[in-house]
Amino acid sequence: MHNVNNVFEAILKYGHDEDFAPEEKSEFAATDAPAGSDEKIEILRQRVALGMPLWHSSDRVDYSGLTGAVRPRE
Repeated sequence: MHNVNNVFEAILKYGHDEDFAPEEKSEFAATDAPAGSDEKIEILRQRVALGMPLWHSSDRVDYSGLTGAVRPRE
């Protein structure tokens, strides 16, 4: 955002989130990244930046089949 001093000027210059109308483009693909992971957050960021919907109907919805590192208690 260049040459804006506050949120009101930003809205006037760039529009409001109520104006956001996502479009499903050819790059809009499902992800297997688990919720909350750095990978999923980056994918969501990219989707918004490209004007696409946040959620794909085939995105991962659970944590089944995932394994994680377990730290022993001290």
